[in-house]
Parts: sequence; structure tokens; C-alpha cells
Amino acid sequence: MLKSILGLAVLSASFAAGSTFAAEGPKPTIVLVHGAFADASSWSGVIAKLEKDGYPVVAVANPLRSVKGDGDYVRRIVAGLKSSVVLVGHSYGGSVISEAASKGGNIKSLVYVAAFAPDVGESALALTGKFPGSTLPPTLAQPVELADGVKDLYIQQAKFHDQFAADVSAKDAKLMAATQRPVTDFALGQANANAGWKDISSWFIYGDADKNIPPETLAWMAKRANSKETVVVKGASHVVMVSHPGMVAKIIEAAAQ
Repeated sequence: MLKSILGLAVLSASFAAGSTFAAEGPKPTIVLVHGAFADASSWSGVIAKLEKDGYPVVAVANPLRSVKGDGDYVRRIVAGLKSSVVLVGHSYGGSVISEAASKGGNIKSLVYVAAFAPDVGESALALTGKFPGSTLPPTLAQPVELADGVKDLYIQQAKFHDQFAADVSAKDAKLMAATQRPVTDFALGQANANAGWKDISSWFIYGDADKNIPPETLAWMAKRANSKETVVVKGASHVVMVSHPGMVAKIIEAAAQ
């Protein structure tokens, strides 16, 4: 009789443990979308921390051609994943995730890392000028004209460190400057047709020393989006995910939970 009772207790405990595991389920996939003048390697420090904590990660190679085209590209990647997704965007990548995200899919939450969060009809370029403070325009190199009349934009390598990544070592900033990927002027000026943050919960993190997007603009967008949590990193530049990967990973994990 005692053996039967003990067996039943073990079975009950096992069932309870199994139920708890099933309720928790697998962790969502973190999809990282870089912005202009960067590439997917800008997420390296964040990826290391997320993977250490057991999160599957995909760092997208953002085309940087147009909000609509880039948004469609990211949307297709997300739709192909067999899990829930936390969609994370940096800088112009915020415009892209806003365009790609829609209610009813597998996107669980949005995270804006020093990123634009445009409303329908707003462009990254317009939001940059909403409040004073951006010093980006004078640092841009001579545009590269493409066959269709669109122009590719780069930051002058000599000005990259101070403008884009002031809180990163000179050695790392030099490498980032050399490997930067261009964004088209069309992409920065194209208005969003979708604002995913209106239907999906969002989190924000940015530095108060950002020279690309004025911190006042970033604060305004976070407030408008009813951000679940907004973290302002003192002294951080536009590449807060490079200089403070732990803090960025932490807010991404908060959005995942």
C-alpha cells in the first residue's frame, strides 16, 4: 500500500513538472535588425549574452534599400521561424521593424535600440529633424549615385568615431567605419505604411549622448509608443548595443518574458 502511494506521489510530481515545462515552453527567437552605416556584426556582444542565456538568435542582413522592401524582407524571415519572435531594431532598423510587425502573427514584442519608431506617414528623415541635436548631415560623404537615380549614403570614415560611436574604442570604431553598409537616401525619406508599435508592446533603450537621433526625439517616440520600459544609458552613443551589450540584452530579455 505504501509503495503504491509513493508511486502515485512520484507520478503526480512528474506530471506537475511536465505541466510546468509545457506552460513555459521554448524561448522566443530574437531577431536583430541593424540600421544604416552598420551591419549585423554590430550585434555581436548582444548575441553572445542572449545565446548564453539560452535564446535562439537571428541577426538579419538588412538590405537598407527602402522601408517597404526592407520591411517585407524582415517579415518573410520572421514568418519562416517556427517560434514566437522578439523583433529588435537599431536606428533605421526601427523603421523596418515597425513596417514589418503586425498583430496576429508570431511577433511577441518589439525592442527599439536607439531607433526610429515612425507612425504611418512618417519617415526617419522627418523624425531626425523633429527636435534639434542631430549632427549627422555634415559628416556624410559624397553620395554614390546609383543607376536608378537613388543615392547611397556613407559617413566619412574620419568622422565616424565621433559622430556614430564616440563611446567605442578608436580601434573598434575604425573597423566599423571601414565595414559600414550604406543606406539609400530613398529609404531614409520613405514614409512608413505601418506602425507595428501601435498593436504590439514595445521596449526602448538609447543613449543620452546620441548624435545621430536627438535623445529628445527618442524620448518622444518612446512615450508616444507607450513603451513598457525605457532605459536611457548615460553617456552612450548611437551604437549603445556595441558599447553596452549587457544592458541591451537585458531589455531584450525583459521583452521576451
